[in-house]
Amino acid sequence: MTLITPYTSQAAPARTPGFRSLLLAEWTKLRTVRGFMIALLLAVVLPVGFALLGHSHCAVTVGNSGSTQTFACPNAPDGPDGTAVTDAFYFVHEALPANGSITAKVTGLSGEYPGAGSSANPGMLPATQPWAKAGIMLKTSATQGSAYAAMLVTGSNGVRMQWDYTGDTAGLPGSAAASSPRWLRLVRSGSVVSGYDSLNGTTWALVGRYDVDGLPATRTVQVGLFAASPSEQSNSPAFCHAGMCYDGGTLATGTFGDVTVTGASGGWNGTTIGSSNGPAVPGMTIPHGNVFNGSYHQGGPASFTVTGSGDIGPDVPGGPDGVGSPVKFALASLFLAQLVAIIVAALFITAEYRRGMIRVTLAAAPSRARVLAAKSVVIFLATFVASLVAAAITLPLALHLLRGGGNPVDPIPVLTQVRMVTGTGLLVAFSAVLALAIAVMTRRGLIAIPAVIVVIFIPYLLTTGQGLLGPTVQAWLLRLLPVAGYAVQQAYPIYHQVIAPYNAMNGYYPLSPWAGLGVLILWTAIALAGATWLLLRRDA
Repeated sequence: MTLITPYTSQAAPARTPGFRSLLLAEWTKLRTVRGFMIALLLAVVLPVGFALLGHSHCAVTVGNSGSTQTFACPNAPDGPDGTAVTDAFYFVHEALPANGSITAKVTGLSGEYPGAGSSANPGMLPATQPWAKAGIMLKTSATQGSAYAAMLVTGSNGVRMQWDYTGDTAGLPGSAAASSPRWLRLVRSGSVVSGYDSLNGTTWALVGRYDVDGLPATRTVQVGLFAASPSEQSNSPAFCHAGMCYDGGTLATGTFGDVTVTGASGGWNGTTIGSSNGPAVPGMTIPHGNVFNGSYHQGGPASFTVTGSGDIGPDVPGGPDGVGSPVKFALASLFLAQLVAIIVAALFITAEYRRGMIRVTLAAAPSRARVLAAKSVVIFLATFVASLVAAAITLPLALHLLRGGGNPVDPIPVLTQVRMVTGTGLLVAFSAVLALAIAVMTRRGLIAIPAVIVVIFIPYLLTTGQGLLGPTVQAWLLRLLPVAGYAVQQAYPIYHQVIAPYNAMNGYYPLSPWAGLGVLILWTAIALAGATWLLLRRDA
């Protein structure tokens, strides 16, 4: 009997491709498909093109029958640190050339708004805005945007110390009244101003101490009493009368007693700060955000009544008394880059399923999870680079064109702009990976692309449209769904002391920028986990 020895191949056994080889292979697939590369180029070009076409000249026309006038949109004044601010109120002041103090007892704060009128005060109705304020102030000058520190009582938020428009800290709770007055004191010592409050004028508590910007010890400043009342936007029952709810400017009146000033000179002067932001039209005035002229009455050497309108704080886009800012629209065209990235990502995998090439891919690289990871990394990096370039060009270009057209654009810190640009790149890239994962699960581009649009774009439209959903529902959608990722594009912080519609329509989100992006990343991770699970268990 003859024994035959089986043949043994001398060739080395085939090795499973390493992850680096998989990345190179997937990148080759992407870059060699002309349509994909053209699409990624469009992701850069389209947002820039729409930014060039989308700017317009801003102008305001005011007037009445037979008397109108058009002028450029106003820009908000800048505060001492360069922040755009709202600075409109009535100020009763005198000069303080050196160190000194001011003390006052506030015995009341009341408010009014224009309405159908009443027998007691025709043309005005009583209601106090929650952040209406009256108190004492030390201000480096009587011009808009100058540095200040103030102690004040509010309509519904107790005693506060506020300074340089963004600073705010709480003092005594409750409202001021003749039966329960609030005593306020400011003390200047060089450039440092200390604020105190008291219930009896004898026992004082320190509320805050602040080093006022631009206040050397030898500089003469203005010290005195003030009143301000922001415009109403909430349509709260207090501002409704005879079935009609009011939306616009309001007035506040503060009543002061026992006013004492040490170190001041020159006598009292009344000044309306920020009363106008445009040329006069015959027979009418142009207010700064529905600001009315104020007034004061001195009933005795230490007794005053001060009435004023407007607000003192940061300029909030969408706020009632601020100039506002169209910055949100500077990035609006980047949704085109996001849409293109989603389409490319979905087709990147579904094209292989449609042509049967996925079998070749999985035969060459049996580790399906690593194949999906490589595809995800490649599509992430490709869409991130494209959208990052698009955002880096579009944002500064759009801001430049908006300013050139006379549109009011509040300053944006450099680091905030860097976060907006980088965050937009990450937003687009993670959206693309989410689309890739859904495409793996559905295997059909015609299903995956609409599914991602429903998951991302439809909630975005629902949360930015006016009146489509209630504010509570909108806020929860922006916390729970992938649309939360748009928070990374937020340009300005939310200030609790400024009443405004803080919603996505005005560029605000309930989550912080990186937390919102984290929600999108979480959704992407869950989708990738589901896609991996299905890929491992289904036939190619």
